[in-house]
Amino acid sequence: MDEKLRYQVRIRAKNCCEYCRLPAEYSDAPFQLDHIIAETHGATTTLQNSAWSCLYCNRFKGPNLSGWDKELQSVVRLFNPRTDKWSEHFQWDGPLLRSRTSIGRVTVQVLHINDDSAILVRQLLLDLGIALST
Repeated sequence: MDEKLRYQVRIRAKNCCEYCRLPAEYSDAPFQLDHIIAETHGATTTLQNSAWSCLYCNRFKGPNLSGWDKELQSVVRLFNPRTDKWSEHFQWDGPLLRSRTSIGRVTVQVLHINDDSAILVRQLLLDLGIALST
């Protein structure tokens, strides 16, 4: 992996996961460069196709591009940090990440963003006075 590209992606993301917004300095696992559209689907490793991701979000996202929205009973694409505005699809409710759209709903579900362990970490950050970014 090109270190210059990793640096550019990390700086652009303000060193936070572009999905769950966890600040990298509060993670005990190194963050990863995520292919928004996986190489499996024919995409390449470029700045435009890269997101800064915590290990947890990247592990669950994998090569997924979409998920099943139970409410709409249809397939919905995942949040794309390069083309979507985070605050249009998500909002914080304390340590819970709430969705505003079907894209947000499916992303929270597929990436397991509100699993108990993730909520616990975010609650600890809030208790320490560390704001969750948007």
